[in-house]
Amino acid sequence: MRRVEPQVRIIARPELDYDEVAGYLAEVGGETWLERVDRGELDDAQNLAEFAGRICYRSWEPGLNPNVKRIRTDQDVYLRNILASAHGSVLEHVNFTFVLHDVSRVATHELVRHRAGTAVSQESLRFVRLDDLPFWFPEWAEQDGELMERATALLEQMEAFQLWMAERFGLDEEDTRFGEKKAKTSFMRRFAPEGVATGLVWTANVRTLRHVIENRTAPGAEEEIRLLFGKVGELMAKEAPALFGDYEIENGAWVPGWRKV
Repeated sequence: MRRVEPQVRIIARPELDYDEVAGYLAEVGGETWLERVDRGELDDAQNLAEFAGRICYRSWEPGLNPNVKRIRTDQDVYLRNILASAHGSVLEHVNFTFVLHDVSRVATHELVRHRAGTAVSQESLRFVRLDDLPFWFPEWAEQDGELMERATALLEQMEAFQLWMAERFGLDEEDTRFGEKKAKTSFMRRFAPEGVATGLVWTANVRTLRHVIENRTAPGAEEEIRLLFGKVGELMAKEAPALFGDYEIENGAWVPGWRKV
């Protein structure tokens, strides 16, 4: 049994093709927009959100839409107005992909409830055999000596049973077919606790991310998923500050300046 802590890494983010954007703007007007935006790796998410917003009103520059006499040229101000006006549909174009490592099945069962605007690929314990039981303990549990002693003993017993079953079924023998391994591994996972740590790839758009960060860091949320999405919030505040800079953190809860975007 190994004690672990949930980890989060961003492994994919938006990438704009500025040549294609320039070709489009050359046709509709508004090339000056490209002169105003930064083109660094961490700017593509915010640039994509702004691009999607401006196409709705053809607000690249004054004069392109006779109904628009004045435009916001500062991106932070523009995106803040997107959030304040709840124009959330433009945020759905901006996707980030995370690898969530050493998160329990408790947390992932909570997470899959947020299916709109997400994609999930989770480690399958039907195929992946458990030779140990990585486990996260909250801080309050670690401070209870008797609880930790009993919990550790129980997990070690369950882990030993996993190893015994693998030997009993001959899963490491050369003539054991993969189909047999899969069937037995599927059976063996039934004796693993729901708290066993696993991994998944999780993709979400910014609109969904804003909702899940608020929802899953709230005081009433399950404590491991609160820890997990506090880390997600910290990453996103660095990745796209104009899209996540309105949050206030109150006792671990991420409270947005604008809700229901």
